[in-house]
Amino acid sequence: MDPLISRRALNRATLDRQFLLARTDRGVLDVVEHLGGLQAQTPHTWYTGLWTRIADFDPAVAGELLMSRALVRIALQRSTIHLVTARDCLAMRPLLQPVTARMTRTTFGKRLAGVDMDELAEAGRELLESRPMTFAELGRELAARWPSADPHALGQGVRSLVPLVQVPPRGVWGRSGTVAHTSAESWLGFETPAMTAGELVRRYLAAFGPASVKDVQTWSGLTRLSEVVETLDLVRFRDESGRVLYDLPDAPRPPEDVPAPARFMYDFDNLFLSHTDRSRVISDLGAGVLTRFAGTNVQPRAVLVDGFTAADWTYRSANGLATLNVHQWQPLTAAEREEVEREAMALLGFLTPDDKHEVAFFGASSMG
Repeated sequence: MDPLISRRALNRATLDRQFLLARTDRGVLDVVEHLGGLQAQTPHTWYTGLWTRIADFDPAVAGELLMSRALVRIALQRSTIHLVTARDCLAMRPLLQPVTARMTRTTFGKRLAGVDMDELAEAGRELLESRPMTFAELGRELAARWPSADPHALGQGVRSLVPLVQVPPRGVWGRSGTVAHTSAESWLGFETPAMTAGELVRRYLAAFGPASVKDVQTWSGLTRLSEVVETLDLVRFRDESGRVLYDLPDAPRPPEDVPAPARFMYDFDNLFLSHTDRSRVISDLGAGVLTRFAGTNVQPRAVLVDGFTAADWTYRSANGLATLNVHQWQPLTAAEREEVEREAMALLGFLTPDDKHEVAFFGASSMG
């Protein structure tokens, strides 16, 4: 029988691989590649995800990597915008292309009836490589050729057919810009072999394992990965519900009693979006809280205490004062509250270094 791995042991293994048990000294590119990218449909909140994981993280470094094209933001896993290295952008996108195509057909297929998709891809690529455009601009240009089609659907059709990166300054720390796109190939200017499904599974396990086949499919959006997993040299476990979990033989699996420090997560952190069973990081009480956000494009920014969700956080800055509000989902002990407050003050120092800072707690009463 496969050996049992407890929920807390799964928690510690995942946090360790996510650099959430201790911040890493590895560089930004190395961390982003190890994580298989960070979900990044918001322009800037993912910077907090890197700050939480990297010691002495400087957001200007990540911004410069976007400007220099070493990092890009592109639709990948689950057809969602991810921050990835240039190499992963080109290697992952062909493998994940069916995910974006499937989701686009589901949403826009009827509105693209009668449009030759090969012609649409060619026309869209030509326009976007002449100059980066927003989808609204692209749709208007394409509508001149396909006047009976919905311009928005035309733009989204190109998104599903051509790998498109969002060009900076969009996404650069402290800056803003329109959501303009061009093709990944023209932006990056080099080629690399496409990643195999087996390589993708191994990359996933290195950052999120141990995990089930369904977990890998939840993260990637791909289907039918059972046969892929069975061909790999992996070890097997079973969780407390009897599910089979796979892992890399030499991956770290620390003891379940290893301390897990308080961590402030950003709204769309893949830690919470990459497993079918999210109980390895989401507390039972937290699962109930998160249900309120199901079906929306809103995700609370969670606080981890002892490795599991215990609160969410918001902050505002006005008139030289930045306040971080911690909304407790469960009572915190005095020691936990002190640890959370210390980490919150450090986060405020990162987000608004020139302001005065304060932390406020709301919700469940603290315990002694």
